[in-house]
Amino acid sequence: MHASKRLVTYGRCKSCVLVACIEMGYWDIPDGTDCGQKTWLATKVSTVVGVIGTAYHIVLFPPKTVLEGVQRAGSANLVMASLGAIFGMTTCVAAEMREKPDDPLNYFIGGCASGMLLGVKSHSYTTGTAACVALGAVAAGVKMARNEGMIIIPSRAEE
Repeated sequence: MHASKRLVTYGRCKSCVLVACIEMGYWDIPDGTDCGQKTWLATKVSTVVGVIGTAYHIVLFPPKTVLEGVQRAGSANLVMASLGAIFGMTTCVAAEMREKPDDPLNYFIGGCASGMLLGVKSHSYTTGTAACVALGAVAAGVKMARNEGMIIIPSRAEE
């Protein structure tokens, strides 16, 4: 089925992020296995989110020059792609090392590692700590919901 048809199937939402999550199948790969592929998929999703966020930011806060706009877009997308890569790799490696693939703590660890990157980027311990706790809690919450059978972000198998 073509991605645009999936979009209609899943409701009125016209978001590219939903299509990206459906197309990429992050949830189809068991946790703790094929870490390279899971990292690549998480990076692609976070990059799509970064592109959308950057587009809104540039429209709402227009840059003074084209160069400034390109610089802002590149910087924001690099950070978002890095967040996804760090999350994907940390979550998968934690699941593999701990030998507990379905444990939400793996997702908390991945979210926390991603949050620490935001702290490093902003040169702020407070930002890093807050982002660590917030992103870790959101990631662990999503994993707990999936473990309970709730579908927050559908996979290819759940179409």
